[in-house]
Amino acid sequence: MATNASSTGAKTRIRFDRNELSGAFGDIGTDLPLIVGMVLASGLDSSSVLIVFGLLQILSGLIYGIPMAVQPLKAIAVLVITKKVEPDLIYGAGLSIGVFMFLLTMTGLISWLSRIIPHPVIRGIQFGLGLQLSTLALKDYVRSNGVEGYILASVAFLVAILFLGNRKYPPALFVISIGVIYAILFRMDLGTLKSSFGFSYPKLNIVGADDILHGFLLLAIPQIPLSIANSILATERLAHDLFPAKDITARKIALTYSFMNMVAPFFGGIPVCHGSGGMAGHYAFGGRTGGSPLIYGISYLVLGLLLGKGALELIQAFPLPVLGIVLFFEGLTLMGLLRDIASSTLDLSTALIVGLMAANLPYGYVVGIIVGTIIYSFRSKVRWGK
Repeated sequence: MATNASSTGAKTRIRFDRNELSGAFGDIGTDLPLIVGMVLASGLDSSSVLIVFGLLQILSGLIYGIPMAVQPLKAIAVLVITKKVEPDLIYGAGLSIGVFMFLLTMTGLISWLSRIIPHPVIRGIQFGLGLQLSTLALKDYVRSNGVEGYILASVAFLVAILFLGNRKYPPALFVISIGVIYAILFRMDLGTLKSSFGFSYPKLNIVGADDILHGFLLLAIPQIPLSIANSILATERLAHDLFPAKDITARKIALTYSFMNMVAPFFGGIPVCHGSGGMAGHYAFGGRTGGSPLIYGISYLVLGLLLGKGALELIQAFPLPVLGIVLFFEGLTLMGLLRDIASSTLDLSTALIVGLMAANLPYGYVVGIIVGTIIYSFRSKVRWGK
């Protein structure tokens, strides 16, 4: 799989075809609920959020030439949704975590972490994230609409299984179509949508020092361990697995991460990251070049520019059970990465321990990295289990 991807990526940085279109929506199950939840909870300007999010997707596709995903920062999003944090604090948190990641990068700490953390530990982080995503999909998304939701999810699942890996008929085109048709027939108010048409643009913000400090303390600190583990280190590992010819480093990923968050707050954008789950989702549904995030980004850009607040109503009409199936396959793709260490008892057991910690413990990603690295180093020295 990696060989084919790398040869494709070496020839073409940006491609637009049915597979890139299918892959473009491989991360939609993660992004849409978090974006909608943050906008509704905090009163963020929906046009600004969508436009900036779309532009960052486009930028990522152009810079990397692979399906390098851009996602809302998950820990920050959860805190914003549950605590209904004010927009200014969200902007401050985004700017502070961007500066923090920039300092980690320029001091060489990110590159150092990439070198010292063992491969099975990173596989464990990916497994833990995949487990979380799949569990979320099955427990929350698929069950959200009762019997009707189960039927929708079942149809979408069968379609995805039938066409998964098919380059001629990529699965996300059909899965997303199921959700769109359902939304048009049963959920959307076309009259309200029509009245929402009109040009919008991002609103400029000034981010105050107090918002930066309080945003960092309240929102950024809980996010940092997850960002280092998944957004940077696990994403570097997955990029190497799928696109080895690209030679994408943790330092480059951390730099674009920091740049996005040092710019987005001034234009009303939410804090974002890269992520191995997002890349896995794009890849699972057919994305192989930067065309996939470009198409995805253009869809958000158009919604934000032309629909304004009506875009939020359109997004909310899309059925969660269908998003859940997309999210489920994203999680399965991540968990399946364990196969390259399955022949080693030491590697596999370490990865499983790390994954279970990451998925279930408070601050599980940083705990998993620390404990997993210690366990792996100790067991390697004493050759325990070999």
